[in-house]
Amino acid sequence: MELQDAQAQFRADLVAADLLVQTSVDGLYGRSGAFEDIVDGIDRVVVAAGADHNAARYRFPPVFPRADFDRTDYLASFPDLTGSIHTFTGSTREHADVLAMHAQGGAWGALLAQSEVMLASAACHPAYPMLSGSLPEGGRRLDIYGYCFRHEPAVDPARMQAFRQHEFVYVGPDNDALAHRNLWVERGMDVLAAIGLPAAPVIANDPFFGRVGRMLAVNQRDEELKIELVLHLYDGLGDGTAVVSCNCHMDHFGKNFEIDTAGGEVAHSACVGFGMERIALALLRHHGLNSAQWPALVRNALWP
Repeated sequence: MELQDAQAQFRADLVAADLLVQTSVDGLYGRSGAFEDIVDGIDRVVVAAGADHNAARYRFPPVFPRADFDRTDYLASFPDLTGSIHTFTGSTREHADVLAMHAQGGAWGALLAQSEVMLASAACHPAYPMLSGSLPEGGRRLDIYGYCFRHEPAVDPARMQAFRQHEFVYVGPDNDALAHRNLWVERGMDVLAAIGLPAAPVIANDPFFGRVGRMLAVNQRDEELKIELVLHLYDGLGDGTAVVSCNCHMDHFGKNFEIDTAGGEVAHSACVGFGMERIALALLRHHGLNSAQWPALVRNALWP
């Protein structure tokens, strides 16, 4: 069986089992109560793994200011994944033009104007503006959970356009940021092992856009800034699916958002991101579509 055929069959099985609700757009799904119960169970395990951090808990909406988005440099690296929100701001006559184009099946979106907000591509992005200035001694640890958007429609149900990340973020001195990333490689593996998922850590890179992006990807891999915890969902077909991402950003966000350590240096940052839907799908793929029949150790970890 080809990889895409296996992905399509898995999606069909999930929809038939009333776990996902398929829409007319690839990568955009509704979730049933049974699916959400699995996500809630995963979240309990993730939260327990980070309990000793005493991280400040923040929940942001899935949109954030365009001015803050611009400071992330996301557009330069991932223009193909970006989600910009546009709306109508014109006159009554211009509204009639929009309706006429809509009735004709034309590209009426071209008549809309950019709004002041963007879709968040990473759960942690809205947090950095609030850290501008000097950090307290020891830096800041944040617990962030929310929806993200990336425009990459696909048949693979594990590649959703709208998905949730639960992140533990550290911002502070460079050595402490790297230690945070390394710690969460181990803890991420522990989380996955506790729910019966056989993952492996892989040095990875982001799919940066364009020729300059390819150079960035090489540097990211050479410096081992990104480590993904990868599972094989499709019987060895393909390179596997990253379900947890452990990242060291170095001083990128510290510079762009003017965040300094207590000692006056530019702050470094690091994060771990748990892909909640991907982990839920991995559980369904490895243990079966009926969670009532999963191994007792897995059920007890998720729903103690």
